[in-house]
Amino acid sequence: MTIKAYVVDDSAVVRQTLQHLLQGRAEIELIGSAPNPLLAGPAIRKNRPDVLLLDIEMPGMDGLTFLRQVMETDPIPTVICSTLTTDGSKAALEALAAGAVAVVAKPRLGLKQFLEDSRRELVQALKTAARARPRAGGAAAPAVARTAPRPPVAGLHALAVNKPVVLGSSTGGTQAIENVLLQLPGDSPGIAIVQHMPEKFTAMYAQRLDSLCAMNVREAKDGDRLERGVVLIAPGGRHMQLKKNAGQYYVAVADGPPVNRHKPSVDVLFRSAAECAGRDALAIILTGMGDDGARGMKALHDRGARTIAQDEQSCVVFGMPKEAIAMGGVDEVMPLARVAGAISAFDARG
Repeated sequence: MTIKAYVVDDSAVVRQTLQHLLQGRAEIELIGSAPNPLLAGPAIRKNRPDVLLLDIEMPGMDGLTFLRQVMETDPIPTVICSTLTTDGSKAALEALAAGAVAVVAKPRLGLKQFLEDSRRELVQALKTAARARPRAGGAAAPAVARTAPRPPVAGLHALAVNKPVVLGSSTGGTQAIENVLLQLPGDSPGIAIVQHMPEKFTAMYAQRLDSLCAMNVREAKDGDRLERGVVLIAPGGRHMQLKKNAGQYYVAVADGPPVNRHKPSVDVLFRSAAECAGRDALAIILTGMGDDGARGMKALHDRGARTIAQDEQSCVVFGMPKEAIAMGGVDEVMPLARVAGAISAFDARG
């Protein structure tokens, strides 16, 4: 089945280059393009695409406003093509929160060469997005962000982390993680997270979550301790492992080759947690394309860890949970709305 794609970007170079790159591909058909949302809106209503490739900064109406309108009325899987500038990164994260499936980072200069060099990544992003199931209204979040005041930092340090939580996700995961963290009190067990995301986006993503959640959220640095009330997000372009020394958990952040085509990789985090935490850990795999995390979750399961996968109905893409379940590494499958409660219940069991 051919995927129908539509491009909304004010750069004529981008539109022309994408038309050239996608021309003749059996799996993707570029059915149209527009320099701004005002022209794109009527076109996609007349001939609905399977996936949108959407810029953020455009005249007349910005891409974020347009995306919110699309998600409110007739959700279309959308890939954001954004620059790596600070403003662009922030807007791209807002787009992910509003329901975009993925972000492809692009430079301000050398666009034509970049698009040609990144053809494989772009095609894969469009194919992945076309399989997604975005929901009307974007990401549904609880009405109250902070469920409890943050404990003082000194108090957090005094609380030993005996049962760490490790979590992995990909496509659709930015919204899913936000949904889970918004429901957790500030003294919840420490959580180490791998979310597939481009380099330079993870720091802003962590800052966004930190501004919303009762827990302290930050991009992980090598040697950071995983303590109660703390969430560590693996930095884009680096692997993160869980380690233990003298009864305390910390993370090791380092470069290395991609694992399962990803860096950071969920498998890298999960396998390290199996080694150092075993039965004391809770592992959670959320929405995402591919099989990253499935083998690591099986290793955790075999070491006695508690393992949870998000169910198909609440996933944007059921790939990663499905593979973990098929491999026999999952104790329980549950909707996203129950995951935060499962973390609290795990902690309460002592």
